[in-house]
Amino acid sequence: MALPKKLRQDRNFQMGLGVAACVSVLALAAIVVFLFSQAVPLLGQTTLSEFLFSTEWYPTDEEPVFGIGALIVGSLVVALVTTVIAVPLGVLTAAAIHCAMPESVRRFVKPLIELMAALPSVVIGFVGMVVLAPWMQETFGIASGLNLLNASIMLAFMCIPTIASISEDALRNVPGGMREASLALGATRWETLVKVELRWAMGGIGTAVMLGISRVIGETMVVLMVAGGAAIIPESIFDPVRPMTASIAAEMAEAAVGGEHYYALYATGFVLFLITFIFNFCAWYASRRLGLKK
Repeated sequence: MALPKKLRQDRNFQMGLGVAACVSVLALAAIVVFLFSQAVPLLGQTTLSEFLFSTEWYPTDEEPVFGIGALIVGSLVVALVTTVIAVPLGVLTAAAIHCAMPESVRRFVKPLIELMAALPSVVIGFVGMVVLAPWMQETFGIASGLNLLNASIMLAFMCIPTIASISEDALRNVPGGMREASLALGATRWETLVKVELRWAMGGIGTAVMLGISRVIGETMVVLMVAGGAAIIPESIFDPVRPMTASIAAEMAEAAVGGEHYYALYATGFVLFLITFIFNFCAWYASRRLGLKK
């Protein structure tokens, strides 16, 4: 017996979604397998502990040394400082749009913030080089304005729009009954925001933070332009750093295909993928634990 037309359409739609999901998963798996296959040959030239924990990166010496410890620290420190700057500002911006602005202003401000997320990273890096770097060098009396703090500020500028926009959507999706019940019990509007709405929307806010900071960890052009490019462990926010993405972008064109340097850069990319995956998993788990049970 033939199925009704509407039922067939629903099943075809579900199958289409399933195929799209499978293609996405398979594409990700293929990328991981390829990175791993290109990274494994490096273990014939150096040990895993030396590669991960050594701070010496001299891939073009007569006896090359591949240690990405300083690159890992650079990536993590940049992400940490950016998180400290961007997350509070992004969530507070979302709260201000949600609670403190009339509808007429909100309709103008939110699209404007979302448009900021579309700025090319090379433009943001250029601003960091020609505007922020000289100002920091003159104001703080440092040798160079291309440093960890400069990179973190520019990266925060990139991810704040994403965090603010998605967080505001999450706050807007809080059930009206929850908000009205809190107000009816005598809570102020801001108490309701802090104690009810933010807790309820924690899952969406966690997703916003994941998307924003994941972009920071994987960003290349900004850190290549303004982070300073020194493969050292920073001792202050004014020290230059060289995250893994900047190292890959700067050196991949110079690495001979099939050489030690080539495999070392792919191994660096695989480590970067693992760090991003671990961060996303931890952020997802934390947002679920902190959110209210629904």
